[in-house]
Amino acid sequence: MKKPFTVLIFSFFMLPILFSCNKFEENPHPRSGSISTPSELTAVLAEIYIKAKAPGFAVSVVKHDSLLYQQSFGKADIQNSIAYTNHTTQPLGSISKTFVGAAIVKAIEQGYFSLDTDINDILPFTIQNPKMPNAVIQIKHLVTHTSGLLDNPDVYFKAYHILPGENLSTEGAQLLTDGFGIQQRETLPLNEFLAEYYQEGGAFYSLDNFAETAPGETWSYSNVATSLAAYLVESATGIPFKAYVNANIFQPLDMFQTAYEVANLNPADLAKLYWDKNTPLPKYANDSYPDGSIYSNNEDLAKYLMDMMSGAIGKSSNLFSEAGYQMLFEAMLPHGELPAGLAANQGIFWFLDGSEVKHDGSDPGTTCSLQFDMTENTGYLLLTNMDASTEENETAYFELAEMIQDAIKEFTTNY
Repeated sequence: MKKPFTVLIFSFFMLPILFSCNKFEENPHPRSGSISTPSELTAVLAEIYIKAKAPGFAVSVVKHDSLLYQQSFGKADIQNSIAYTNHTTQPLGSISKTFVGAAIVKAIEQGYFSLDTDINDILPFTIQNPKMPNAVIQIKHLVTHTSGLLDNPDVYFKAYHILPGENLSTEGAQLLTDGFGIQQRETLPLNEFLAEYYQEGGAFYSLDNFAETAPGETWSYSNVATSLAAYLVESATGIPFKAYVNANIFQPLDMFQTAYEVANLNPADLAKLYWDKNTPLPKYANDSYPDGSIYSNNEDLAKYLMDMMSGAIGKSSNLFSEAGYQMLFEAMLPHGELPAGLAANQGIFWFLDGSEVKHDGSDPGTTCSLQFDMTENTGYLLLTNMDASTEENETAYFELAEMIQDAIKEFTTNY
């Protein structure tokens, strides 16, 4: 089997992709004349799809509390010629982190803890940074990636696993098993995975899981620390995190086609995830599931986008009080703490750039974007079942995302 890559860039390595959609400005989207109607936008996006490497993609556009546009293009399953539709479900990658943020805010409003709470006041086991043994890690450090708890790539890859029952003889399965030793197995419970990762003597424990800096001093994007934040909600409330999010976020927003596990979704609606158009990947999961494993579709995620936009400007009470939404989107870091070019600041997992609020996500075979502008009151989402893990795939995604973003901006300006 060919091995076209040396490093698989899972969601925690995708930060160069996040928010970089000005990289391909020399490649304007194909069009003739301005885009001022939904049908004109559809025509442009259809032309973009023809030239793109994405198997399929979905777009929703929101302006002034209204859904202006929602359409899908291409294939959810190329080999069986199944169209990608607004009901097609696929993983969101790290956009899932924003739902951890929502759960944190909800639990705060319910009185379970505050952003200043010591995580060891909640956890059933103690987490101590062996390089900073006297450091106190607070919830605010987890939600801003400043906890000093790091992603260790050699360990984090082991959290990914191919689901039982999947065919391991396909090229896509061999790409994961032979290239990275990703096993086929059952999923570890979240509490077990976290204990094995953070507890001395655990199967995934390593000094490389920890930074030599005090909490709040250094920013380092961490998937596992995000899942730890989710587990704090579970520990404090006594409700499994999946059930808590379903009851407090999915259901209030009527997101009935959204879930953390493929077993809870209609199999006919599931998109195949692709390394390239000829290489579908097997269904896989991650022990650290809260950081990137939500499955959703164009219709459901648009509801979430609309609520986040409305809440950010004080017009929603669907999930929280007005103060709760303000907490979610309040800048929490000192100026200059984030890497240059990433964003100006960070709220509770959301990235903030002036009036822009955003988060992207990527895992093998899925790359997505969700963003909005509080001043212009416009926003959009992009879901694709394409990979962006190699330089070639990343470039292809950048080109697609840039062209789609340009078309959407022109549409929202003229409509």
